Amino acid sequence: MKAGVGSRTSEALARRIAAVALDKKARDVIVLDMRRVVGYTDFLVIATGNTERQTQAIEDAIYRDMKSGDGGRTPERVEGKPESRWILMDYLDCVVHIFTPAARDYYRLETLWGEVPALEVKA
Repeated sequence: MKAGVGSRTSEALARRIAAVALDKKARDVIVLDMRRVVGYTDFLVIATGNTERQTQAIEDAIYRDMKSGDGGRTPERVEGKPESRWILMDYLDCVVHIFTPAARDYYRLETLWGEVPALEVKA
């Protein structure tokens, strides 16, 4: 979705996902506004769990919250869950990346997209 009514919905989705991650004690949660940069998503949510177990717990909480919320959304796909060092959840207009600290340091997605504006996220 690009700028307009749908983009407000995708922003609300990204903010909700970030809030759920923060509720599960994710660290360094950022939301990048990708609407003017790529065509495949509106927002990236990036978060860090302390351990593989915590990344799984964050993913599970996001999945359950989105499924039980308005519209019963489930991701189009989830990748990386067995290893849980980097879990990707694709909600189409919002893509979620949940890393362990080592994986986040290695891939440095926020550095890759350093010029992209970030939304303010509050705990």
